[in-house]
Amino acid sequence: MKTPERGIRIPINLYCRARNYTRAYIGTAPDAGQLIAILLKLANSKNTIEIGVFTGYSLLLTALTIPDDGKITAIDVDRKAYEIGLPIITKAGVEHKIDFIESPALPILDKLLENPEKEGSFNFAFVDADKNNYWNNHKRLMKLIKVGGFVVYDNTLWGGTVALPEEDVAEPLRERRLFIIEFNKMVSADPGVEMSLVPLGDGITICRRIC
Repeated sequence: MKTPERGIRIPINLYCRARNYTRAYIGTAPDAGQLIAILLKLANSKNTIEIGVFTGYSLLLTALTIPDDGKITAIDVDRKAYEIGLPIITKAGVEHKIDFIESPALPILDKLLENPEKEGSFNFAFVDADKNNYWNNHKRLMKLIKVGGFVVYDNTLWGGTVALPEEDVAEPLRERRLFIIEFNKMVSADPGVEMSLVPLGDGITICRRIC
């Protein structure tokens, strides 16, 4: 059983530390993080993938939830942001579970798929970066995640703009809004998953691989 220090206070400390960072607004919302921790337990997760680490709040939640011999393949283009939360991850005693890779996600996913043993070897994935490639990530992750495992995508309400007419959406949000809308349509029609779009944080889409 996790102590209150490890299970509750440390993730909150990292979240508060990240709030002082310039781009803190892009971090995972705490209520979404709590749901992610529950899904990790439901999937009996041991090997996971995280695309878009930022300062590591959701990464730390994952590391605290999976067993001591579990591994997270953590992919992000910005190691500097990851290192903001790294002292708290280290304090929590879970840094050994994290394989941080500074790279765009697609090349790493493709490299994993070059090894047939990696197919169906992960229990869980969390995707919170490169919104324009959500569907491309999804197609690859559906090969890497085992049947019964979960893939969770963040920001699938995109500030609520997915429900607004385009003329009511601020110009800087429009391009990615279109990618998010298209992704939501495509993943809802994917026969290989059960899915639910949950209105926590900025919207999270939960996909459970069924075949």
